[in-house]
Amino acid sequence: MSENPEARGTPAVPRQAAAGAADPIRVLIVDDHALFRRGLEMVLQSEDDIEVIGEGGDGHEAVQMAGDLLPDVVLMDIRMPRRSGIEACSALKEAAPSAKIVMLTISDEEEDLFEAIKAGASGYLLKEISIDEVPQAVRAVYGGQSLISPSMASKLITEFASLAKRSEERTQQVPAPRLTEREMEVLRLVARGLGNREIAKELFISENTVKNHVRNILEKLQLHSRMEAVVYAVREKLLEIT
Repeated sequence: MSENPEARGTPAVPRQAAAGAADPIRVLIVDDHALFRRGLEMVLQSEDDIEVIGEGGDGHEAVQMAGDLLPDVVLMDIRMPRRSGIEACSALKEAAPSAKIVMLTISDEEEDLFEAIKAGASGYLLKEISIDEVPQAVRAVYGGQSLISPSMASKLITEFASLAKRSEERTQQVPAPRLTEREMEVLRLVARGLGNREIAKELFISENTVKNHVRNILEKLQLHSRMEAVVYAVREKLLEIT
């Protein structure tokens, strides 16, 4: 099956969104299987609020294209030639800081999950999910949520519990950066998995105010993603794991 060269590297001209609607979510697809990329593209392009702006076949192309195209969301495999998805993740965040990265992979290895989170990924989804669920995943991550396939979530919770236990065994601790009372409230709600809109309703503040608090929290704690903030919250016993 021949590929569209424009989709591989040249910025595509965004489709016009419906009158009065916001600009579509710009998505970059990176996977070494052309057939899988094409399937994702067909599903995503059928959504009025999503625009596929490019495709890549490995992590090296992902970083280069992200810097050129500045996507909102990157759907990226882990196991790829030349440069893996995890290796590309940190570099991609530097090339396109505002991009949300979702690992879409067959790997259910705990190490890959943890390394992806540490590298700045906002989501980790197994390819066992229905392809029809991908558009909603794109919207959720673009909206500030973190997504993990249910079968991987238990592994992450186990790691959280381990982090909390190791924290108890520390004899010396470096004082944690000081967060305001409101920032602490926001962090606890982030750790519970609430999105910006839900947090805004819970605290009776605007969604933009929530976004500002989350940004300040990440800056103060020197973290890169909401998912890392959850790990921090568990380690500092702000969220109880049963």
